[in-house]
Amino acid sequence: MDHSRAPVLEALQDFRRRGDVVFGPPGHKQGRGVDPRVAEVVGLDVFRSDVLTLNGLDDRRESQGVLDRAQELMADAVGADRAFFSTCGSSLSVKTAMLAVAGPGEKLLLSRNAHKSVIAGVVVNGVEPVWVHPKFDAERHMAHPPEPDDVRRKLEEHPDAKGMLLITPTEAGTCADVAGVAEVCHAYDVPLIVDEAWGAHLPFHPDLPVWGIDAGADLVVTSVHKMGGAIEQSSVFHLQYDRVSPEVLKQREDLLGTTSASSLVYATLDGWRRQMVEQGRELLDGAMHRAARIRKAASELPGIAVMGHDEIVGAGLAADLDPLKVVMDVRGLGVSGMQAAEWLRTECRVDVGGSDTCRISASITHADDDETERVLVDALRALVDGAEGMERRPRVRLPEPPALELEQARLPRDAFFGEVEHVAAKDAVGRIAAETISPYPPGVPVVAPGEVIEAEVVEYLRSGVEHGMLIPDAADPSLGTFRVVARHR
Repeated sequence: MDHSRAPVLEALQDFRRRGDVVFGPPGHKQGRGVDPRVAEVVGLDVFRSDVLTLNGLDDRRESQGVLDRAQELMADAVGADRAFFSTCGSSLSVKTAMLAVAGPGEKLLLSRNAHKSVIAGVVVNGVEPVWVHPKFDAERHMAHPPEPDDVRRKLEEHPDAKGMLLITPTEAGTCADVAGVAEVCHAYDVPLIVDEAWGAHLPFHPDLPVWGIDAGADLVVTSVHKMGGAIEQSSVFHLQYDRVSPEVLKQREDLLGTTSASSLVYATLDGWRRQMVEQGRELLDGAMHRAARIRKAASELPGIAVMGHDEIVGAGLAADLDPLKVVMDVRGLGVSGMQAAEWLRTECRVDVGGSDTCRISASITHADDDETERVLVDALRALVDGAEGMERRPRVRLPEPPALELEQARLPRDAFFGEVEHVAAKDAVGRIAAETISPYPPGVPVVAPGEVIEAEVVEYLRSGVEHGMLIPDAADPSLGTFRVVARHR
């Protein structure tokens, strides 16, 4: 295939050259009606490129097949049989993938360190989740992806399960043994879905962790906006083999997706694929060398412990580590990762990619340069110097790993949509949750609908809120009350 071509970008360029006058959406008419104050901030070209796919980039019959050609090029670039673009982010794509494998009332194996979008998918789809618990690193208070033997045990216990959803890499860059899990799933003739939202760059350099398609996964979802060069909400489904029907996947995507797909998303996905095929190895090679320099500089700072390959990769831990994720434990500074992130933003105008009770993380991509490298390293040095003057907030009472493996007492869908009541935090222990409670970032739920709330979890979440943890999806973000399944008296 000719990867110098970018069908969506070329169609958009043709549209703008022709100067078509449009009498349909979008109502701003390619920027003619935009408030100048808006255009001053976001740029008029954004609106000029905001074009309908149908009767815009393509004719009414879609005879040019612009999007089809772009998707074929994407599939070829990453070694997949099929690729489908999605404009609603991987939050929607993962729901679609789940629904393409298991329907209401059917069982699906799910890694419990999943993003809240997976839990939402369980509620929306009505599937019965079979949780495969991750490997907990008690020293670092971190969850690594489950191993092949964990998946095998669950498939032995639930031979009627329709498939497995694996999350890799995690937001911290820790990776699963995808090939091992795929082998286990295929031995039971069920598909492996990989939520590889953080791994869109993996196919384009041999020294990065293995790409899900190359490792034998059946369906891989990526968020190109996270580590790639497309705009927010850019997501792609990658499909191979015959365990997941492309027809079914497309039907499920049509069920959940938008009918007003963004040409901006399609065009940037198309352009990113071309860039990666032509220059990806060189660009990612530079990014990895840059990340290594940042990692070395950070590791030399007192109070900062940089998470490295040697201590993370091994039995009971992770199978690999993405070198472009620079994860730093800041507990040695006497502050939490959340405090460190707030301080860096306020004092240095540096926004780190993630933060939690223990650490901060920075994602290094092909877009970084000498200036961004200097800014980050200087900010980390300033953080070390400034940590002593930070407020000492109440300690977050982190639970022991077994306390996070909550009992699933109701189907998530039944608990979420059933009769509920709100109870004080002290009365929530032993009750069945009717909501998702996710510290954010990273947005991995501590409590999912249908799970029995335990005392250690309440203590952890309440102490986290007191410290400054954000929990945006709870009915009561202060966690003074919990939303639970009603008891009938």
